[in-house]
Amino acid sequence: MAPPAWLLGGLRPSAAPIPWAAAARAAVAMSVPLAVGFALDEPQYGALVSMGALSGVIGDTADAYRMRILNIAVPQLAGAVGVTLGTLVFGHGWLAVGVLTLVALVSGMISSIGMVASVSGLLLLLNAVIGAGLPLPHPWWTAPLLLTAGGLFVLLLSLLGWPLRGRLPERTAVAATYRALADSLEAAGGPASVYDERRRQVTQALNQAYDLVLGRRARVHGRSPSLVRILAQLNVVIPLVEAAPAAHLRGRPLPPEIPAAVRDLADAVEEGRTGAPVLDLPAPHTPAERAVDSALRHAAAVVHLAEPDLHNVDDRLGRPAALGARVRRAVRDMMFSEASWRYGLRLALCIGLAQSLVSLVEVERSYWVALTVTFVLKPDFGSVFSRAVLRALGTAAGLLVAAAVLAEVPRGWWDVPVMVVLAALIPAFSAKGYAFQTAAITPVILLLSDQLNHQGFDLIRPRLLDSLIGCAITLVAGYLLWPESWHARIGDRLADTVYDAARYLERAFAPAPDEAALAEARTLRVQARRRIYRDLSGVRSEFQRALTEPPPTGARAAAWWPLVVAVERIVDATTAARVRVNHGAEPPTAQEVESLAHRLRELAERVRSSTNPVRADAEPADEVSGVLAPLHQEVAAARALVRPTADR
Repeated sequence: MAPPAWLLGGLRPSAAPIPWAAAARAAVAMSVPLAVGFALDEPQYGALVSMGALSGVIGDTADAYRMRILNIAVPQLAGAVGVTLGTLVFGHGWLAVGVLTLVALVSGMISSIGMVASVSGLLLLLNAVIGAGLPLPHPWWTAPLLLTAGGLFVLLLSLLGWPLRGRLPERTAVAATYRALADSLEAAGGPASVYDERRRQVTQALNQAYDLVLGRRARVHGRSPSLVRILAQLNVVIPLVEAAPAAHLRGRPLPPEIPAAVRDLADAVEEGRTGAPVLDLPAPHTPAERAVDSALRHAAAVVHLAEPDLHNVDDRLGRPAALGARVRRAVRDMMFSEASWRYGLRLALCIGLAQSLVSLVEVERSYWVALTVTFVLKPDFGSVFSRAVLRALGTAAGLLVAAAVLAEVPRGWWDVPVMVVLAALIPAFSAKGYAFQTAAITPVILLLSDQLNHQGFDLIRPRLLDSLIGCAITLVAGYLLWPESWHARIGDRLADTVYDAARYLERAFAPAPDEAALAEARTLRVQARRRIYRDLSGVRSEFQRALTEPPPTGARAAAWWPLVVAVERIVDATTAARVRVNHGAEPPTAQEVESLAHRLRELAERVRSSTNPVRADAEPADEVSGVLAPLHQEVAAARALVRPTADR
């Protein structure tokens, strides 16, 4: 009997490259504290610093140096608070149960704010569980200080290259956007499946580049010439991105000189080249060709500009709100969000059950039960069900390595070279998938735990038993008892995106009385388009998560994929029509735009009322020959994927 597809998907290693620099940092950050602890004859102190470094290694995922400060330092502060609370209730029985349950509620709710908050919530709860379950050194502030020192050591190592590579991550991300766009232009006019995949890669590259650049700008006061130049180079790629769908709808490939010129711009961005650009492009003839030619020449002029005007940057996305305002808005949204309360209550229920169980039943190393619950019950990290199964398998594999290490390696200085190897495997295996990450982390945690309690090989059996208990609690109380676990959330999110597509269509062809209104309309249109593609990226992430769920959820999720692709093509067709109008095509009438927007809103209602798409009889596309003809065809194709509720 073959394993189910959802399990094979989780066990199949990702094609992501191994982060060698992160692996080297992990090896140094986790072995040096251990060596210092042995040198000072305080191995338990060294183990605690290495534990703190482990949390820093897990959070060391950002490219930009300023983002690394947030990704590592902020969660360390949350972890310090957590271990302090746990230490204060250590050995207090039901008081510890109540405190950890409350911490779990807070941890779950703040996880809905964003990635940094999610990791902070994770560390808050993890360290609280460790403090409440392990006899840590006295006085009470010792453990928080040592754990935080380990995390900050990782941060220090990750920032060593900042003076030499301070702006490299942003430049690299912008250059990657140009290269992804070149691949998309190369695929334009060819097979639709190839072009769709290349266009999704452009969206992903744009999202990453804007996150890095705007994240850096939010912390820069005043105008930075280098930042303005990077932002200008990124903004001028938008007209090219908009022209790509129009070029694809031509039905024939673009001249090879065009993607080659875009790749040359990518090299210029990455190398910081300036000077007069040299472009040898064929003469354009159609509106789509003129759009590509105009956007490419404008991009070349901006990319090679040595000193952009600090006060005249084509900044369409607006300056981010102040940090304090964004924090207040995030906290307000969290407090009034049904989803954040629901997840917080799920996590609190599972942690409360885990702690109550180990308070009533004698369980060795009982804190591992709650630790397992915390790691598994992270819906924003992936499917709860598959994570529980994959964690059990990963733990079993990691225990085999740990058993060999604890049985054969003498306790003491030999642990240091072993830690060098095992710590380096954590970033390398984390890039390959959750089961691989668990298999790499398990022997490290056991080796460090052995420095604190000196149980050696006897740690193996309780570690496996407690992990299985934690996975069982999560599957029952955190998954099976919640109705939302049994259906994908793709439909509602996709319906919202279709509504946004209708508004985008109306905004794209809204009349503008003057040049100022035209410029403002274009800015709003670009923002709307970026928002739609970000939403579609979120839908695709939800789709990938749902595919790892067991039947029937995974099978139902798979049925949504054709509609996801159809909505992406609707947005592309709208953008292509607007680009063609900008370069000479006849604009559509207001009645035609209104009719198409109405049909899109009807489609959104169908999607929202559907548990999964049901193929309907194909609707004949309107017999039109204007600039919106491709959009009529895409809307008809999308509506054919979902039958009206009354017809079911």
